[in-house]
Amino acid sequence: QVQLVESGGGLVQAGGSLRLSCAASGRTFSTYAMGWFRQAPGKEREFVAAIRSGGSTYYSASVKGRFTISRDNAKNTVYLQMNSLKPEDTAVYYCATLRPGGRYYDSYEYDYWGQGTQVTVSS
Repeated sequence: QVQLVESGGGLVQAGGSLRLSCAASGRTFSTYAMGWFRQAPGKEREFVAAIRSGGSTYYSASVKGRFTISRDNAKNTVYLQMNSLKPEDTAVYYCATLRPGGRYYDSYEYDYWGQGTQVTVSS
């Protein structure tokens, strides 16, 4: 079993920044890829960013250049630094673990999920 706990969400004005954290336990963290997804009210869950065990990163077009995913294997934690936030970034953000060989952009390829953290960006 893997436990994932997100933190760092909150209310921020447009143009502001937040850093989300996802603390993992129950598996050798350094060996697997991690992803961030988000889900806005009435919308499907969408891919935001992913990072492989070797450090390769991937972003959705909507956040590329504004968000940065990183990991600290010593702390079993993955981060999502979000800058230049927009009202359309408002959503519940989830971290998840990617199955070996899985497609990083496909939520069905992720097997463990955190409970989510709310991010609200006001205009």
